[in-house]
Formats: sequence, C-alpha cells, structure tokens
Amino acid sequence: MILELIKADITEIRADAIVNAANSSLLGGGGVDGAIHRKGGKAILEACVAIRDKQGNCKTGNAVITTAGNLPAKYVIHTVGPVWNGDSEEKNALLADCYRNSLVLAVKNDVKIIAFPNISTGIYHFPKDKAADIAIATVNNFAEKEKIEKLIFVCFDDENYQLYLEKLK
Repeated sequence: MILELIKADITEIRADAIVNAANSSLLGGGGVDGAIHRKGGKAILEACVAIRDKQGNCKTGNAVITTAGNLPAKYVIHTVGPVWNGDSEEKNALLADCYRNSLVLAVKNDVKIIAFPNISTGIYHFPKDKAADIAIATVNNFAEKEKIEKLIFVCFDDENYQLYLEKLK
C-alpha cells in the first residue's frame, strides 16, 4: 500500500472512496461533513437517511458506506470520530476504530484508492499530534492493507499537514 500525503480539499479528491468525519446522525454538519454533503448533493443525504432508517444513528468508531453523489469518488465512507474531553484510552481506541472500520468497509467494497481526512481534529478537538499518531499506526497495522493500493491522508490545514509530514518521514 502506498501512503500519500497532500494538503487539499477532500471533496476534490479522485479516489474510489473518500472518508467523511461524520456525526452520529449522518445528516451532515460542519467541517468536512458539511462540505461532503453540500458538494455531494442529495444522493448522499438520501443514502444516509436510508441507513438511519434501517439501523439508527451511527455509533462512535463505526463506519457506513454510501454513494459519493456528485463527488469525483465512487463512495463516501462515513465514520463517527470521538469527541475529545481529556486523555483516555477509550477515545484513542475509538479513533483507531474509525480508521480500521473504514478500511474494512473499503476492502469489502473493492476500494483500491482511499482518502482520509484528519478525523476528530476539528470541532471534536482531538489533539492533532495524537490523532496523527493513531491514524498512521492504525493504517500501518491494518491486517489487509495489501488489498488497498493507495491511501491518501488529506490535510485541510497547514498544522495537520506539517504534523503528518514529520511523522511519515
């Protein structure tokens, strides 16, 4: 698996799947979630509503997959990151679950190129350096990583980009 790092808007990435840092309602929100829903169009919202009708809200650490609507990807994998409220092994494990469960869904759906945002580092206030360590370690330790050809870490802000640049050396 090739790891790539870019500073960009994830809604403009050409990949088999992009990952959405969603909220548990799956109905859109702020940050990357709102951007994906706005640019992806109503097909994403309709797919999320159908998932909610079937299973209820998406729990923290879990992931679901939908169409990408108008985005240049085939799928959107929606995962709910933990809200940071102090250092805890539980929060670290839940963030790792976001990456792992997204990758499991990607493999099940024959995704070869997947793009991840910086999950939980915006309005959920997960410390960016800790989140980067968890993301990189989880991806590198993923059991079926050979089934993914390329994984792209997409950083929207300079701080995350610089952190990942240092940690991926």
